[in-house]
Amino acid sequence: MSDTTLTWLGHSAFRLTAPGGAQIYVDPWLENPNCPPEERSPTRVDLIALTHGHPDHFGQTLDLVDRFGCPVTAVHEIVSYIAERRGVDEDMAEAGNKGGTVELAGVQVTFTDARHSSSLDGVYLGEPAGLVIEVSTGRKVYFAGDTCVFGDMALIGRLYEPDLVVLPIGDHFTMGPREAAVAVDLLGAKRCVPCHYGTLPILHGTPSQLQELAPDVQVIALKPGEHAAV
Repeated sequence: MSDTTLTWLGHSAFRLTAPGGAQIYVDPWLENPNCPPEERSPTRVDLIALTHGHPDHFGQTLDLVDRFGCPVTAVHEIVSYIAERRGVDEDMAEAGNKGGTVELAGVQVTFTDARHSSSLDGVYLGEPAGLVIEVSTGRKVYFAGDTCVFGDMALIGRLYEPDLVVLPIGDHFTMGPREAAVAVDLLGAKRCVPCHYGTLPILHGTPSQLQELAPDVQVIALKPGEHAAV
């Protein structure tokens, strides 16, 4: 059994448990309607990684930083936003950007391209990004974030060879199953965890639709609170 697990917390919120037990929270909107009650108040957070600044991804970041004093890795504008609101100096060791890699909490986080927008409370928060998180054993998870499919996903697959990919499939604000099926092909992915669906009625894409369109890919349709080995 893998010593690295990925737990879906509803919408696009995830907890990555790394070797040694470090808890990495990605896009921690823990107040989303599908997040299990027992997951809404974590007991340990070692790192928060954000794909972009929209409220349904930024979520409870500030509350978790206040509670745990944990670092947040995100693009420069988001790290600056957090530092300003917490009255602290921006830590450039935590800020990253596309093509760069930061190392925090025993994992490496590489920023990739994504096609979307990013703002919070009327403040522009830089371009959105995807994240490739590599743990100490070399296992890698690619979080696409909110995005459409784009041809350079082939470069992400070629450069980073993720063991597991996390793709939005809800449609309307992100790609739906049709585009996600092309994305897994471009990425060369064998295993995919879908997200960003079912939270609202307009996010109507389903894992079964993706599985039908990508029959050679293992589509891991987690229920909120369930986890998959990386």
